[in-house]
Amino acid sequence: MEVCIIQKRIRVNEQIRIPEVRVIGANSEQLGVLPVFRAIQMAEEVGLDLVEVAPTAKPPVCRIMDYSKYKYEQEKKERKARKNAHISHLKQVRIKPHIDEHDLETKINQSRAFLEKKDKVRVNLFFSGREMAFRDQAKKLLDKFVSELSDIAQIEKDVMMEGRIMFLVLAPKSEKM
Repeated sequence: MEVCIIQKRIRVNEQIRIPEVRVIGANSEQLGVLPVFRAIQMAEEVGLDLVEVAPTAKPPVCRIMDYSKYKYEQEKKERKARKNAHISHLKQVRIKPHIDEHDLETKINQSRAFLEKKDKVRVNLFFSGREMAFRDQAKKLLDKFVSELSDIAQIEKDVMMEGRIMFLVLAPKSEKM
């Protein structure tokens, strides 16, 4: 995915306060380092604007172009980047220590669907009454859960206890792996 950084504050024409700038012409030709007033005159002669495109360079780089068209293109890029961005959610799956094999399979399949949509999954294992005595059995259950999903998931937070809840967090494997 292409990451584009879009400047929020772009200086144009008289807003440029630096004495000298490197100027790029309307047809992408290098015009050299010129005083700002001369660069603005050149832009006005061809009916375009002088737009600062690289303010941090030494000297800053300005381009002769149609500012409104440039601004529209930047907004279009920003909209496209926002459209392609995925917001990761944390989905929760609840299980009990004495869960049936088929029910566990169903929960694993639900988790697989969440992970394929690039969401994180928190697996909560609830203890009630005297089930707290079977923590080692519950840990094995969570390990099985992890091993079944190991092809598409990685552990983000290992098994932890919080009161009567044992939980872990799974995240989808990144594409780089």
